[in-house]
Amino acid sequence: MSRGTLIDLLYLFSATTFVVALKGLGSPRHARRGNMVAAFGMLVAIVATFFKYVDAHALHHVGLILLAMFIGLIVAVPTARYIKMTAMPQLVAIFNGVGGGAAALVSITEFVHIKSTHPATYVTLEVLLGVLIGTFSFAGSAIAFAKLQELMTGRPITYPGQQIINAAVGFVALALIVLILVTASTALLWILFAIAFVLGIIFVLPIGGADVPVLISLLNAFTGLAVAASGFTLGSNLLIVAGTLVGASGILLTRLMSKAMGRSLSNVLFSAFGSKITASGATTRADGLSVRSGSPEDVAILLGFASRVVFIPGYGLAVSQGQHVLRELAELLESRGVEVVYAIHPVAGRMPGHMNVLLAEANVPYEQLVEMDEANSALQTADIALVVGANDTVNPAAHDDPGSPIYGMPIIHADLAENVVFLKRSMRPGFAGIENDLLYNPKTTLVFGDAKDTLTKIVAAVKAS
Repeated sequence: MSRGTLIDLLYLFSATTFVVALKGLGSPRHARRGNMVAAFGMLVAIVATFFKYVDAHALHHVGLILLAMFIGLIVAVPTARYIKMTAMPQLVAIFNGVGGGAAALVSITEFVHIKSTHPATYVTLEVLLGVLIGTFSFAGSAIAFAKLQELMTGRPITYPGQQIINAAVGFVALALIVLILVTASTALLWILFAIAFVLGIIFVLPIGGADVPVLISLLNAFTGLAVAASGFTLGSNLLIVAGTLVGASGILLTRLMSKAMGRSLSNVLFSAFGSKITASGATTRADGLSVRSGSPEDVAILLGFASRVVFIPGYGLAVSQGQHVLRELAELLESRGVEVVYAIHPVAGRMPGHMNVLLAEANVPYEQLVEMDEANSALQTADIALVVGANDTVNPAAHDDPGSPIYGMPIIHADLAENVVFLKRSMRPGFAGIENDLLYNPKTTLVFGDAKDTLTKIVAAVKAS
């Protein structure tokens, strides 16, 4: 077997591992294994690439390459190992942005390299699309990271004529691509790079924090397309396959997230959702309805008479890092003969699967994690729905109020349970910025405080009862 054939087989093996990894990432049970498979496949691809170019005597600046890999290693490993689960969406955003930026730089370098050889028009177009899409993804991901990390406001940033300006900048970028195809100007290429950077920023600014996870998924798809374009430019089938897989999976995930939110992608991207807060934050409303607050001891008494309890976790649980205490409460109830399940909304937390991974970290059995439809069936016969840090995903306005901005969004129907216990830090609204009528429902008991602290007190009270 020739060296070239062996390298091609190694690339085929790597591409296969990427497909297998995506399959594994579709389930919390196999997600870790899927990650390891993909990492091994990428390692094989890197080694194969070194051998390929060493054999062709075309590998230059080996020292700089190894130095860059070492720097990436010492930054990435501690970051991935010690990142908090609440910051995982930010990590995804910044990693995605770096990938887009790398694809853009590769395309710029290749343009400078090939422009004197008078390449075919389609080759130059591939390079320019890599610059445009990769830079757009890098800049947009940086703003998404800043919003999620609260380095800037998570609310939509809007101004008059915003969409018209965005469209005009996009048109300028496309016009520049046409001019570069005609003139092969390096100066125009750098202007395209700058315009794409600006376009990525102004495109993301009007998107609110609640919709940023959908945006990250879309930008991830764009990065995949930029990588695929680089693959065409470099003649790398592996990059084409990997980029296409990332692009296709990102687009599918974006559609699934939009569906789970009951909104179209255009609404997510262009509606400036969350810019208006309509919730009063008061414990008593003008219509006379008021919140019924309770104590951890009151909740323990309720749990003492329950036979089926449904936990509904949300982002508040992740922020407080209360997943281990929640699991302890579940095990305590199960030891007393209570049936416990965890109802997982598709967009609970800030990313699809975010809550599944959080609970898996606390060794919650996968069998107890039930999806929304199954959870709603269980809630019809549940004695208690224990809502821990969730808000919009259990808001009845999604199916009761046609005028609500979240109307039509699939939710977990906590109100079907005989009793609802709501653990919430304050009356502050969720990402949608609207009132949650469930808080004022007569069957709801609201316990204020940090989710982890409240759960710890509930566990102590249950043990003492």
